[in-house]
This record gives sequence, structure tokens and C-alpha cells, in this order.
Amino acid sequence: MRILLIEDDQILCDTVCLQLQNQGYTVDCCYDGTDGLHFIKEQVYDLIILDRMLPSLDGIHILKAMRLLHISVPVIMVTALNSIGDKVVGLDAGADDYLAKPFAIEELLARIRALSRRPVDWTTTDQMTFGDTTFNLSALTLTGPKATCSLSKKETLLFEAFFKQPQTALPRTFLLSRVWGPSTEVEEGNLDNYMHFLRRRLRTVGSHVEIKTLRGVGYSLELPHD
Repeated sequence: MRILLIEDDQILCDTVCLQLQNQGYTVDCCYDGTDGLHFIKEQVYDLIILDRMLPSLDGIHILKAMRLLHISVPVIMVTALNSIGDKVVGLDAGADDYLAKPFAIEELLARIRALSRRPVDWTTTDQMTFGDTTFNLSALTLTGPKATCSLSKKETLLFEAFFKQPQTALPRTFLLSRVWGPSTEVEEGNLDNYMHFLRRRLRTVGSHVEIKTLRGVGYSLELPHD
């Protein structure tokens, strides 16, 4: 599990980060709200631990920005503001849980375990279905209401990412790294071209599933709106 920890108290941040790493989690840390939102836009996380009071951009603004961008990763808000009204504001802004400071690391770990019971499964799965469309990883095919079509290797890798995290904002950098490798220099226009190919594949099989462009972030696989 990959966790983003956004906390401006550097001693607390570093301490919690070490405790999480000791539990086997992969952790990215930052101390500033603007930097935190940049991390969120550029990477895919399984969980975010978010301080409410941050320099440059507070936790509430970060939460609202995330949800407007359709980034649905679970968020635990951690803050010294622990009145009922504060909790309501945090939860209404998009937090999944609310933990008051000071807290015991054991309680934080328990809350992480509770939220991680719905993890994204990146293990190999031959067949995945979303809406009216089925993607077969081993056969390299896409099947919709009207037809089945074969996919290229890169199309397969991209569809795998979308079908394993539907209705989730996938950053451009994540998609580029997954298909072309983290150290490969590839023009972002190549990714746009492949999004065109994927949309054409969906039309070919008669799918009603859509790949939405999230400006400034990336793409997401969505069901059609009525």
C-alpha cells in the first residue's frame, strides 16, 4: 500500500512516516499544502493522511480540490481541531475518517487497516468488467455489446490500468510510467494519441463506457451519465 502523508509538523511527520514504513507501507511525505496537492495530482495513492492546518493550502481546500478532480482515494484527516463542527466540515469536504491530535500510532494504524479493506487489486486478473464492457488481459481483447476486438500491447496496459481503477483519476505521469517505463522520455502527446485509440476501441465494440479527460490531471474510466 502506498500512502501520502501531508503534515507540516516535520518531527511528527517524520515520526509517523517511520512508523508506517516499519509496518511495511510505502510512504511519501510533504510538509506543505501546495506540495501535497501536487503529489496527489502526479501520483496514485491507496490512502492519504492529511493535516487540516497546513501552510499555503489547508487540508479542506486540498480535499475539495481532490474531489472536484474525481480523485476518490480514501483520506484520513488528522487535526487538533476536534469539535463536532470541525469534524462535520472535514467529512463534508470529502474526508473518509477524522482523527484528533494527539493520537496513538496504534489507532492510526487501525484506521488505515479499516480503510484498506477496499484496496485496489493490482494482481493479475484475466478478465475485468465495467459497465457493459469486458477487458481480458491474457487474451488482449475488449468485448462490448456489439463486438470483440484485439488490442495492442500498449492498449492492453492502458486498459488494465483503467479497468482496475474505474471511476478514479489516473494522472498522466502514472499512465506514462506504467506503459513506457519510469525512466523513458516520452512526449505526452503519445499518451493523448493512445487515448484516441482506446476511445475508438470502445466505440468499435459498442461500449457505453467513456474515458473522460480531467484537465490538469489525467484521465478516468467512467459510466455514462443519464
